[in-house]
Amino acid sequence: MTAATSPHPWLRRFRPAPHARLRLVCLPHAGGGAGAYRSWAALLPSGVDLLCAQYPGREDRFTDPPVDDMSALVGAVADGLEPLLDRPYAVFGHSMGSAVGYELARELRGRGHAEPVRLFASGRRAPADAPGGRVHQADDDALVAELVRLGGTEREVLDDPGLRAAVLGYVRNDYRLIERYRPLSGPPLDCPVSVFVGDRDPEVDAVSARRWDTATTGRVDVQEFPGDHFYLTARRREVVRALLRRLDPALAAAQGPWPSTP
Repeated sequence: MTAATSPHPWLRRFRPAPHARLRLVCLPHAGGGAGAYRSWAALLPSGVDLLCAQYPGREDRFTDPPVDDMSALVGAVADGLEPLLDRPYAVFGHSMGSAVGYELARELRGRGHAEPVRLFASGRRAPADAPGGRVHQADDDALVAELVRLGGTEREVLDDPGLRAAVLGYVRNDYRLIERYRPLSGPPLDCPVSVFVGDRDPEVDAVSARRWDTATTGRVDVQEFPGDHFYLTARRREVVRALLRRLDPALAAAQGPWPSTP
């Protein structure tokens, strides 16, 4: 991977955007990697530079030791982003990534940087309502049952003993991180927050999503999409369009296939 596509060990860029006027930082869900957002690169206009966090222990960082502490995770991603904050940025996180995004925005503010122009929180309750859990302490079969319940993991992967063991290693680590997570100390954000949810998500609904107003003094809006916890996989075009409309309608109008789609 070149420096252009990997500006930092914790970040991936799937499409160069040297003239972008805004950076979009995406944080994966528990068990996910930067590849979860690879398809977004072809849907974003050239005015947006897509940067995806790559947590250790998966994809091209499979041999790197995983991190199961929110502060350490956020600090590492912030280290990678700091040299890239020469222009406005927005943050999008799905599920566990929403909590990471919230803490990342506060960490960057604490380091003297501007807050994101908007935080997008997808498929997760507000930090103040962070649910605990003991899935990370359960046996492998229970962990697999949880993945099946939420969807988003190929059944063929879970049925293959070798792949299953590899996947469950970092999934259990991520569950350990997010089930022990409680909001870190410090005031809430001031930026606007948009919350996206699937209308059949067993984890969060539109009513509970509005509790993100406890995480910011800014405006909060909620949008439902058809689907379950991983609604954004099937609805990626709608999600990206909705995201761009909130950032700048002109960006949404410029949305289209990138001429050299990777």
